Amino acid sequence: MGAQKNIQRASSKKNSTTLQYLFDLDTKSSNKSNGNSISSCKSIIKQTSFEAENEELLSIISYCNVVFTFVDLSESPSQHDYKRIKLAELLSVVKAAKKPLDDRIVSPLISMLAVNLFRPLPPPSNVASSLADFPDDEDPMTSPIPSWPHLQIVYDILLRLVLNSDSKTLRSYIDHHFLLNLLYLFQSEDPRERDRLKNVYHRIYSKFTFYRSIMRKSMNDVFLYFIFETDRHAGIGELLEIWGSIINGFTVPLKEEHKLFLMRVLIPLHKPKGMQAYHRQLAYCVSQFVQKEPALGGLVVTGILRYWPITNCQKEVLLIGELEEMVESVDPEQYKQLAKPLCSQIVRCFNSWNSQVSERALYVWNNEHFVKMASQATEEVFPVVVEGIEKNLKWHWSKNVRQLTSSVKVMLEEMEPTLYSRCLRELELQDFFIDQEQKKRKQNWERIELAASQSQFIQQSNRACVSH
Repeated sequence: MGAQKNIQRASSKKNSTTLQYLFDLDTKSSNKSNGNSISSCKSIIKQTSFEAENEELLSIISYCNVVFTFVDLSESPSQHDYKRIKLAELLSVVKAAKKPLDDRIVSPLISMLAVNLFRPLPPPSNVASSLADFPDDEDPMTSPIPSWPHLQIVYDILLRLVLNSDSKTLRSYIDHHFLLNLLYLFQSEDPRERDRLKNVYHRIYSKFTFYRSIMRKSMNDVFLYFIFETDRHAGIGELLEIWGSIINGFTVPLKEEHKLFLMRVLIPLHKPKGMQAYHRQLAYCVSQFVQKEPALGGLVVTGILRYWPITNCQKEVLLIGELEEMVESVDPEQYKQLAKPLCSQIVRCFNSWNSQVSERALYVWNNEHFVKMASQATEEVFPVVVEGIEKNLKWHWSKNVRQLTSSVKVMLEEMEPTLYSRCLRELELQDFFIDQEQKKRKQNWERIELAASQSQFIQQSNRACVSH
Protein backbone atom coordinates (compact mmCIF):
# COMPACT_ATOMS: atom_id res chain seq x y z
CA MET A 1 0.00 0.00 0.00
CA GLY A 2 2.78 2.40 0.85
CA ALA A 3 4.48 1.59 -2.41
CA GLN A 4 1.34 2.30 -4.38
CA LYS A 5 0.94 5.67 -2.65
CA ASN A 6 4.52 6.61 -3.56
CA ILE A 7 3.92 5.64 -7.19
CA GLN A 8 0.71 7.75 -7.33
CA ARG A 9 2.50 10.76 -5.81
CA ALA A 10 5.33 10.48 -8.32
CA SER A 11 2.98 10.18 -11.27
CA SER A 12 0.90 13.15 -10.12
CA LYS A 13 4.06 15.21 -9.65
CA LYS A 14 5.23 14.27 -13.11
CA ASN A 15 1.92 15.21 -14.68
CA SER A 16 1.83 18.59 -12.91
CA THR A 17 5.36 19.34 -14.05
CA THR A 18 4.53 18.50 -17.63
CA LEU A 19 1.42 20.68 -17.66
CA GLN A 20 3.29 23.59 -16.11
CA TYR A 21 6.04 23.22 -18.66
CA LEU A 22 3.55 23.21 -21.51
CA PHE A 23 1.81 26.26 -20.07
CA ASP A 24 5.08 28.12 -19.80
CA LEU A 25 6.00 27.25 -23.36
CA ASP A 26 2.66 28.49 -24.60
CA THR A 27 3.06 31.73 -22.67
CA LYS A 28 6.56 32.34 -24.06
CA SER A 29 5.53 31.61 -27.63
CA SER A 30 2.57 33.94 -27.37
CA ASN A 31 4.77 36.71 -25.95
CA LYS A 32 7.31 36.14 -28.71
CA SER A 33 4.67 36.25 -31.42
CA ASN A 34 3.24 39.42 -29.88
CA GLY A 35 6.75 40.99 -29.89
CA ASN A 36 7.31 40.03 -33.49
CA SER A 37 3.97 41.47 -34.48
CA ILE A 38 4.72 44.71 -32.63
CA SER A 39 8.16 45.10 -34.28
CA SER A 40 6.68 44.29 -37.68
CA CYS A 41 3.95 46.86 -37.09
CA LYS A 42 6.58 49.45 -36.19
CA SER A 43 8.57 48.72 -39.35
CA ILE A 44 5.41 48.95 -41.43
CA ILE A 45 4.54 52.27 -39.79
CA LYS A 46 8.05 53.59 -40.45
CA GLN A 47 7.96 52.45 -44.05
CA THR A 48 4.50 53.98 -44.49
CA SER A 49 5.63 57.32 -43.05
CA PHE A 50 8.79 57.25 -45.23
CA GLU A 51 6.71 56.56 -48.31
CA ALA A 52 4.23 59.26 -47.33
CA GLU A 53 7.06 61.75 -46.98
CA ASN A 54 8.44 60.71 -50.34
CA GLU A 55 5.02 61.01 -51.91
CA GLU A 56 4.69 64.54 -50.63
CA LEU A 57 8.12 65.49 -51.96
CA LEU A 58 7.44 63.81 -55.29
CA SER A 59 4.16 65.67 -55.64
CA ILE A 60 5.95 68.99 -55.00
CA ILE A 61 8.65 68.07 -57.53
CA SER A 62 5.99 67.07 -60.05
CA TYR A 63 4.22 70.41 -59.66
CA CYS A 64 7.48 72.34 -60.04
CA ASN A 65 7.95 70.76 -63.47
CA VAL A 66 5.41 73.28 -64.72
CA VAL A 67 7.38 76.17 -66.23
CA PHE A 68 5.97 79.69 -66.16
CA THR A 69 7.19 82.31 -68.61
CA PHE A 70 5.88 85.31 -66.60
CA VAL A 71 4.83 86.90 -69.91
CA ASP A 72 1.93 84.64 -70.85
CA LEU A 73 -1.39 86.35 -70.08
CA SER A 74 -3.00 83.04 -69.15
CA GLU A 75 -0.65 82.74 -66.15
CA SER A 76 -1.82 84.25 -62.88
CA PRO A 77 0.34 85.81 -60.16
CA SER A 78 -1.08 83.32 -57.66
CA GLN A 79 0.32 80.44 -59.71
CA HIS A 80 3.73 82.13 -59.76
CA ASP A 81 3.67 82.62 -55.98
CA TYR A 82 2.50 79.06 -55.34
CA LYS A 83 5.36 77.57 -57.36
CA ARG A 84 7.86 79.89 -55.67
CA ILE A 85 6.61 78.62 -52.28
CA LYS A 86 6.94 75.01 -53.38
CA LEU A 87 10.46 75.61 -54.69
CA ALA A 88 11.36 77.20 -51.36
CA GLU A 89 10.04 74.10 -49.57
CA LEU A 90 12.22 71.89 -51.75
CA LEU A 91 15.22 74.07 -50.99
CA SER A 92 14.61 73.80 -47.25
CA VAL A 93 14.32 70.00 -47.53
CA VAL A 94 17.61 69.75 -49.43
CA LYS A 95 19.33 72.07 -46.95
CA ALA A 96 18.01 70.22 -43.89
CA ALA A 97 18.90 66.75 -45.17
CA LYS A 98 21.48 65.25 -42.80
CA LYS A 99 22.09 62.27 -45.06
CA PRO A 100 22.05 61.87 -48.85
CA LEU A 101 18.63 61.92 -50.44
CA ASP A 102 17.08 58.70 -51.69
CA ASP A 103 17.61 57.91 -55.38
CA ARG A 104 13.83 57.87 -55.84
CA ILE A 105 13.92 61.57 -54.97
CA VAL A 106 17.19 62.59 -56.62
CA SER A 107 16.22 61.34 -60.08
CA PRO A 108 12.97 63.34 -60.45
CA LEU A 109 14.57 66.29 -58.65
CA ILE A 110 17.41 66.53 -61.21
CA SER A 111 14.87 66.15 -64.03
CA MET A 112 12.82 69.01 -62.57
CA LEU A 113 15.92 71.22 -62.33
CA ALA A 114 16.80 70.45 -65.95
CA VAL A 115 13.27 71.29 -67.13
CA ASN A 116 13.40 74.69 -65.42
CA LEU A 117 16.99 75.62 -66.31
CA PHE A 118 17.60 74.30 -69.81
CA ARG A 119 15.59 76.49 -72.14
CA PRO A 120 16.19 78.32 -75.42
CA LEU A 121 17.71 81.74 -74.83
CA PRO A 122 16.51 84.82 -76.71
CA PRO A 123 18.79 86.18 -79.44
CA PRO A 124 21.43 88.62 -78.19
CA SER A 125 20.30 92.21 -78.03
CA ASN A 126 22.06 95.13 -79.69
CA VAL A 127 22.99 96.54 -76.30
CA ALA A 128 24.95 93.41 -75.50
CA SER A 129 27.18 93.96 -78.47
CA SER A 130 28.31 97.30 -77.06
CA LEU A 131 29.08 96.16 -73.51
CA ALA A 132 32.55 97.55 -73.94
CA ASP A 133 31.15 101.08 -74.04
CA PHE A 134 30.17 100.88 -70.38
CA PRO A 135 32.65 101.98 -67.71
CA ASP A 136 34.25 99.32 -65.55
CA ASP A 137 32.22 100.27 -62.47
CA GLU A 138 28.88 99.75 -64.23
CA ASP A 139 27.27 96.36 -64.74
CA PRO A 140 24.55 96.83 -67.36
CA MET A 141 21.56 94.52 -67.00
CA THR A 142 20.76 94.20 -70.66
CA SER A 143 18.00 91.57 -70.56
CA PRO A 144 16.69 90.67 -67.09
CA ILE A 145 14.89 87.31 -67.04
CA PRO A 146 11.20 87.62 -66.09
CA SER A 147 11.21 84.18 -64.44
CA TRP A 148 14.20 84.97 -62.22
CA PRO A 149 12.17 84.59 -58.94
CA HIS A 150 11.85 80.90 -59.83
CA LEU A 151 15.25 80.37 -61.44
CA GLN A 152 17.04 81.86 -58.46
CA ILE A 153 15.67 79.16 -56.15
CA VAL A 154 16.27 76.45 -58.75
CA TYR A 155 19.96 77.40 -58.90
CA ASP A 156 20.13 77.37 -55.09
CA ILE A 157 18.65 73.86 -55.01
CA LEU A 158 21.17 72.62 -57.57
CA LEU A 159 24.08 74.21 -55.70
CA ARG A 160 22.97 72.74 -52.37
CA LEU A 161 22.46 69.33 -53.96
CA VAL A 162 25.99 69.40 -55.39
CA LEU A 163 27.47 70.43 -52.04
CA ASN A 164 25.59 67.90 -49.88
CA SER A 165 25.62 64.82 -52.15
CA ASP A 166 28.35 62.39 -53.04
CA SER A 167 29.82 63.01 -56.48
CA LYS A 168 29.72 59.32 -57.38
CA THR A 169 26.02 59.20 -56.55
CA LEU A 170 25.24 62.22 -58.74
CA ARG A 171 27.45 61.04 -61.59
CA SER A 172 24.62 59.17 -63.28
CA TYR A 173 22.41 62.28 -63.17
CA ILE A 174 24.90 65.13 -63.77
CA ASP A 175 26.54 63.81 -66.91
CA HIS A 176 28.41 65.36 -69.86
CA HIS A 177 25.16 66.40 -71.56
CA PHE A 178 24.00 68.13 -68.37
CA LEU A 179 27.29 70.04 -68.13
CA LEU A 180 27.11 71.16 -71.77
CA ASN A 181 23.62 72.52 -71.17
CA LEU A 182 24.90 74.44 -68.14
CA LEU A 183 27.73 75.85 -70.22
CA TYR A 184 25.26 77.01 -72.87
CA LEU A 185 23.40 79.07 -70.26
CA PHE A 186 26.46 81.30 -69.79
CA GLN A 187 25.21 83.14 -72.88
CA SER A 188 22.36 84.54 -70.79
CA GLU A 189 22.37 88.34 -70.76
CA ASP A 190 21.17 88.51 -67.15
CA PRO A 191 24.27 88.92 -64.96
CA ARG A 192 22.41 87.45 -61.96
CA GLU A 193 22.00 84.13 -63.75
CA ARG A 194 25.60 84.12 -64.96
CA ASP A 195 26.81 84.71 -61.40
CA ARG A 196 24.78 81.75 -60.06
CA LEU A 197 25.97 79.63 -62.96
CA LYS A 198 29.57 80.51 -62.18
CA ASN A 199 29.20 79.29 -58.60
CA VAL A 200 27.45 76.05 -59.58
CA TYR A 201 29.83 75.24 -62.43
CA HIS A 202 32.88 75.93 -60.28
CA ARG A 203 31.55 73.73 -57.46
CA ILE A 204 30.95 70.91 -59.90
CA TYR A 205 34.50 71.30 -61.24
CA SER A 206 35.92 71.22 -57.71
CA LYS A 207 33.92 68.18 -56.54
CA PHE A 208 33.54 66.09 -59.70
CA THR A 209 37.24 65.50 -60.30
CA PHE A 210 36.53 62.90 -62.99
CA TYR A 211 34.89 65.63 -65.15
CA ARG A 212 37.67 68.23 -64.93
CA SER A 213 39.40 67.54 -68.24
CA ILE A 214 36.06 67.46 -70.07
CA MET A 215 34.95 70.72 -68.47
CA ARG A 216 38.22 72.46 -69.34
CA LYS A 217 37.98 71.34 -72.94
CA SER A 218 34.35 72.48 -73.18
CA MET A 219 35.24 75.94 -71.85
CA ASN A 220 38.16 76.16 -74.29
CA ASP A 221 35.79 75.40 -77.16
CA VAL A 222 33.57 78.28 -76.06
CA PHE A 223 36.56 80.66 -75.97
CA LEU A 224 37.83 79.62 -79.41
CA TYR A 225 34.37 79.90 -80.97
CA PHE A 226 34.06 83.37 -79.48
CA ILE A 227 37.49 84.50 -80.72
CA PHE A 228 37.40 83.19 -84.27
CA GLU A 229 33.68 82.90 -85.10
CA THR A 230 31.01 84.93 -83.31
CA ASP A 231 32.82 87.68 -81.35
CA ARG A 232 29.69 87.72 -79.15
CA HIS A 233 29.25 85.97 -75.80
CA ALA A 234 27.94 87.42 -72.55
CA GLY A 235 29.63 84.98 -70.17
CA ILE A 236 33.32 85.17 -71.11
CA GLY A 237 34.13 87.11 -67.94
CA GLU A 238 32.46 84.53 -65.68
CA LEU A 239 34.20 81.63 -67.43
CA LEU A 240 37.54 83.42 -67.03
CA GLU A 241 36.85 83.84 -63.31
CA ILE A 242 36.46 80.06 -63.05
CA TRP A 243 39.69 79.64 -64.99
CA GLY A 244 41.46 82.07 -62.66
CA SER A 245 40.72 79.76 -59.74
CA ILE A 246 41.77 76.72 -61.78
CA ILE A 247 45.09 78.30 -62.82
CA ASN A 248 45.78 79.28 -59.23
CA GLY A 249 45.80 75.56 -58.37
CA PHE A 250 48.26 74.54 -61.09
CA THR A 251 51.51 73.05 -59.87
CA VAL A 252 54.96 74.13 -61.04
CA PRO A 253 56.42 73.26 -63.49
CA LEU A 254 53.37 73.83 -65.65
CA LYS A 255 52.15 71.07 -67.93
CA GLU A 256 52.43 71.51 -71.67
CA GLU A 257 48.64 71.39 -71.93
CA HIS A 258 48.34 74.44 -69.69
CA LYS A 259 51.01 76.39 -71.61
CA LEU A 260 49.14 75.68 -74.84
CA PHE A 261 45.99 77.09 -73.22
CA LEU A 262 47.91 80.30 -72.48
CA MET A 263 49.26 80.61 -76.04
CA ARG A 264 46.21 79.49 -78.01
CA VAL A 265 43.35 80.82 -75.89
CA LEU A 266 44.27 83.48 -73.33
CA ILE A 267 46.59 85.57 -75.51
CA PRO A 268 44.21 85.56 -78.54
CA LEU A 269 41.43 86.69 -76.17
CA HIS A 270 43.12 90.13 -76.34
CA LYS A 271 42.02 90.38 -79.96
CA PRO A 272 38.18 90.83 -79.87
CA LYS A 273 36.92 94.39 -79.92
CA GLY A 274 34.75 93.80 -76.83
CA MET A 275 37.72 92.82 -74.66
CA GLN A 276 36.96 95.62 -72.20
CA ALA A 277 34.02 93.60 -70.85
CA TYR A 278 36.25 90.81 -69.49
CA HIS A 279 39.75 92.33 -69.43
CA ARG A 280 40.03 92.32 -65.62
CA GLN A 281 39.49 88.56 -65.44
CA LEU A 282 41.71 87.94 -68.48
CA ALA A 283 44.61 89.96 -67.04
CA TYR A 284 44.35 88.02 -63.77
CA CYS A 285 44.55 84.66 -65.57
CA VAL A 286 47.58 85.74 -67.62
CA SER A 287 49.37 87.18 -64.59
CA GLN A 288 48.87 83.89 -62.74
CA PHE A 289 50.76 82.07 -65.48
CA VAL A 290 53.63 84.59 -65.47
CA GLN A 291 53.91 84.53 -61.67
CA LYS A 292 54.18 80.73 -61.69
CA GLU A 293 56.72 80.70 -64.54
CA PRO A 294 58.32 84.14 -65.14
CA ALA A 295 59.98 82.79 -68.30
CA LEU A 296 56.55 82.92 -69.97
CA GLY A 297 56.52 86.73 -69.63
CA GLY A 298 58.30 87.30 -72.93
CA LEU A 299 55.79 85.12 -74.76
CA VAL A 300 52.89 87.02 -73.20
CA VAL A 301 54.31 90.49 -73.94
CA THR A 302 55.01 89.71 -77.61
CA GLY A 303 51.57 88.13 -77.93
CA ILE A 304 49.82 91.22 -76.56
CA LEU A 305 51.85 93.48 -78.85
CA ARG A 306 50.78 91.33 -81.79
CA TYR A 307 47.10 92.04 -81.06
CA TRP A 308 47.55 95.75 -80.30
CA PRO A 309 44.52 97.82 -81.43
CA ILE A 310 44.81 100.65 -83.92
CA THR A 311 41.70 102.76 -83.32
CA ASN A 312 40.29 101.47 -79.99
CA CYS A 313 41.61 103.95 -77.41
CA GLN A 314 39.90 102.37 -74.36
CA LYS A 315 41.46 99.05 -75.22
CA GLU A 316 44.89 100.68 -75.57
CA VAL A 317 44.65 102.16 -72.06
CA LEU A 318 43.81 98.72 -70.61
CA LEU A 319 46.64 96.99 -72.45
CA ILE A 320 49.19 99.59 -71.33
CA GLY A 321 48.22 98.90 -67.72
CA GLU A 322 48.43 95.14 -68.26
CA LEU A 323 51.90 95.41 -69.79
CA GLU A 324 53.09 97.60 -66.94
CA GLU A 325 52.00 94.97 -64.40
CA MET A 326 53.46 92.22 -66.56
CA VAL A 327 56.94 93.81 -66.49
CA GLU A 328 56.97 93.42 -62.71
CA SER A 329 56.62 89.61 -63.04
CA VAL A 330 58.79 89.01 -66.10
CA ASP A 331 62.10 87.22 -65.68
CA PRO A 332 64.81 89.97 -65.56
CA GLU A 333 66.90 87.95 -67.97
CA GLN A 334 64.33 88.80 -70.66
CA TYR A 335 64.51 92.56 -70.08
CA LYS A 336 67.05 93.20 -72.82
CA GLN A 337 65.07 91.16 -75.34
CA LEU A 338 61.78 92.90 -74.57
CA ALA A 339 63.05 96.46 -74.03
CA LYS A 340 63.00 97.72 -77.61
CA PRO A 341 59.64 96.30 -78.85
CA LEU A 342 57.88 97.25 -75.62
CA CYS A 343 59.35 100.76 -75.41
CA SER A 344 58.62 101.35 -79.09
CA GLN A 345 54.95 100.57 -78.49
CA ILE A 346 54.85 102.81 -75.43
CA VAL A 347 56.38 105.64 -77.49
CA ARG A 348 53.71 105.21 -80.18
CA CYS A 349 51.11 105.40 -77.44
CA PHE A 350 52.37 108.59 -75.82
CA ASN A 351 52.51 110.16 -79.30
CA SER A 352 48.81 109.35 -79.68
CA TRP A 353 46.46 112.27 -80.27
CA ASN A 354 44.11 110.78 -77.67
CA SER A 355 45.12 112.42 -74.40
CA GLN A 356 44.06 109.46 -72.22
CA VAL A 357 46.26 107.04 -74.13
CA SER A 358 49.15 109.48 -74.19
CA GLU A 359 48.99 110.27 -70.48
CA ARG A 360 48.66 106.59 -69.51
CA ALA A 361 51.74 105.72 -71.59
CA LEU A 362 53.76 108.54 -70.04
CA TYR A 363 52.85 107.41 -66.50
CA VAL A 364 54.52 104.07 -67.26
CA TRP A 365 57.90 105.80 -66.82
CA ASN A 366 57.12 106.16 -63.11
CA ASN A 367 57.37 102.37 -62.77
CA GLU A 368 60.78 101.31 -61.44
CA HIS A 369 60.65 97.90 -63.14
CA PHE A 370 59.88 99.45 -66.51
CA VAL A 371 62.72 101.95 -66.18
CA LYS A 372 65.05 99.14 -65.12
CA MET A 373 64.05 97.16 -68.21
CA ALA A 374 64.65 100.16 -70.48
CA SER A 375 68.08 100.70 -68.89
CA GLN A 376 69.10 97.19 -69.97
CA ALA A 377 69.10 98.32 -73.63
CA THR A 378 69.63 102.07 -73.55
CA GLU A 379 71.55 102.15 -76.86
CA GLU A 380 68.52 100.70 -78.66
CA VAL A 381 65.75 102.31 -76.64
CA PHE A 382 66.91 105.93 -76.21
CA PRO A 383 66.87 106.95 -79.90
CA VAL A 384 63.22 105.87 -80.19
CA VAL A 385 62.19 107.45 -76.88
CA VAL A 386 64.00 110.76 -77.47
CA GLU A 387 62.36 111.12 -80.88
CA GLY A 388 58.92 110.55 -79.36
CA ILE A 389 59.56 113.01 -76.53
CA GLU A 390 60.69 115.78 -78.86
CA LYS A 391 57.74 115.17 -81.14
CA ASN A 392 55.34 115.52 -78.20
CA LEU A 393 56.95 118.71 -76.96
CA LYS A 394 56.75 120.25 -80.41
CA TRP A 395 53.43 119.06 -81.80
CA HIS A 396 51.05 117.64 -79.19
CA TRP A 397 47.87 119.64 -78.61
CA SER A 398 47.35 118.74 -74.91
CA LYS A 399 49.04 120.91 -72.31
CA ASN A 400 48.97 118.09 -69.72
CA VAL A 401 50.66 115.72 -72.14
CA ARG A 402 53.39 118.26 -72.84
CA GLN A 403 53.99 118.76 -69.11
CA LEU A 404 54.22 115.01 -68.47
CA THR A 405 56.55 114.69 -71.44
CA SER A 406 58.83 117.35 -69.99
CA SER A 407 58.98 115.42 -66.69
CA VAL A 408 59.96 112.23 -68.52
CA LYS A 409 62.59 114.15 -70.47
CA VAL A 410 64.17 115.48 -67.26
CA MET A 411 64.23 111.98 -65.76
CA LEU A 412 65.91 110.46 -68.83
CA GLU A 413 68.45 113.28 -69.04
CA GLU A 414 69.42 112.66 -65.42
CA MET A 415 69.66 108.92 -66.02
CA GLU A 416 71.85 109.06 -69.16
CA PRO A 417 72.87 112.69 -69.89
CA THR A 418 75.57 111.86 -72.44
CA LEU A 419 73.46 109.37 -74.36
CA TYR A 420 70.44 111.67 -74.33
CA SER A 421 72.51 114.56 -75.73
CA ARG A 422 73.94 112.33 -78.42
CA CYS A 423 70.49 111.08 -79.40
CA LEU A 424 69.27 114.67 -79.49
CA ARG A 425 72.12 115.71 -81.82
CA GLU A 426 71.43 112.71 -84.06
CA LEU A 427 67.78 113.66 -84.12
CA GLU A 428 68.64 117.27 -85.05
CA LEU A 429 70.96 116.00 -87.76
CA GLN A 430 68.24 113.69 -89.00
CA ASP A 431 65.80 116.59 -89.09
CA PHE A 432 68.37 118.65 -91.00
CA PHE A 433 68.76 115.93 -93.63
CA ILE A 434 64.99 115.60 -93.87
CA ASP A 435 64.69 119.37 -94.44
CA GLN A 436 67.40 119.22 -97.08
CA GLU A 437 65.61 116.32 -98.76
CA GLN A 438 62.35 118.22 -98.74
CA LYS A 439 64.05 121.31 -100.22
CA LYS A 440 65.70 119.18 -102.88
CA ARG A 441 62.40 117.53 -103.69
CA LYS A 442 60.74 120.93 -103.91
CA GLN A 443 63.45 122.24 -106.26
CA ASN A 444 63.06 119.16 -108.46
CA TRP A 445 59.34 119.73 -108.72
CA GLU A 446 59.90 123.39 -109.54
CA ARG A 447 62.29 122.43 -112.36
CA ILE A 448 59.79 119.89 -113.66
CA GLU A 449 56.99 122.45 -113.59
CA LEU A 450 59.22 125.03 -115.34
CA ALA A 451 60.22 122.52 -118.00
CA ALA A 452 56.59 121.54 -118.49
CA SER A 453 55.49 125.17 -118.85
CA GLN A 454 58.31 125.90 -121.33
CA SER A 455 57.40 122.84 -123.36
CA GLN A 456 53.79 123.92 -123.41
CA PHE A 457 54.82 127.44 -124.54
CA ILE A 458 56.98 126.00 -127.38
CA GLN A 459 54.12 123.78 -128.54
CA GLN A 460 51.74 126.74 -128.59
CA SER A 461 54.28 128.80 -130.56
CA ASN A 462 54.74 126.02 -133.11
CA ARG A 463 50.99 125.74 -133.60
CA ALA A 464 50.80 129.50 -134.13
CA CYS A 465 53.55 129.37 -136.80
CA VAL A 466 51.88 126.46 -138.60
CA SER A 467 48.54 128.26 -138.65
CA HIS A 468 50.13 131.31 -140.28
